[in-house]
Amino acid sequence: MRFEPRAGCIAGRTCFSLLLAMACWVFAATNFDALQSSFVQRWGAASQPKFEAWRKLVNSLSDVSDQERIKRVNSFINQQVLFGEDSAIWGQVDYWATPLETLGRSAGDCEDFAIAKYFTLLQVGVQPDKLRLIYVRAKTGTSDATQAHMVLAYYVAPDAEPLVMDNLISDIRPASRRPDLVPIFSFNGSGVFAGASGTGTAAGGTGRLSRWEDLLRRAKAEGFE
Repeated sequence: MRFEPRAGCIAGRTCFSLLLAMACWVFAATNFDALQSSFVQRWGAASQPKFEAWRKLVNSLSDVSDQERIKRVNSFINQQVLFGEDSAIWGQVDYWATPLETLGRSAGDCEDFAIAKYFTLLQVGVQPDKLRLIYVRAKTGTSDATQAHMVLAYYVAPDAEPLVMDNLISDIRPASRRPDLVPIFSFNGSGVFAGASGTGTAAGGTGRLSRWEDLLRRAKAEGFE
């Protein structure tokens, strides 16, 4: 199944109006010393090896192909982070953690896995327009039951079939090999899109505060530029 635009309402625990901050958010060269200072200040000196492992990964991927980047980043985050519910990790029903928060806790839910991979891939040089965070309905087991889920997709070209990075499975598969996922909407630093087609046009929206806007603000305070 190829991910294509889909009409209708947005499913999941978030709202469609995620646009205000995304329109102006630009990822520039990150000050890793500032990030490390923020990380150690919050999570303690004993947590520093987690940050160093992440920084080493980023530094090792500057001169490799995008395919190698997504493979190694996907593997790193899936191995370093344990799945957990926001209520247990953060004491909130739905909390979008920054990459440093996810590393600090070494735990997160599906949104946190996807967000950590997204930020990391931007740091290693993947172009922002090649990445989309996608809300999907994921089939569970052998029944027709589905649950809200988030994945990260990479597009080698706007009209290409996306490659799906997921915390549920270890390998990266093209969308046609993930019939268990039904895309609802996608977004990145440029806007929100109906469905998951790489050629879609960003939808309009209001400027009301959102979890994404709040996440970007907190990530910038940590040192992400």
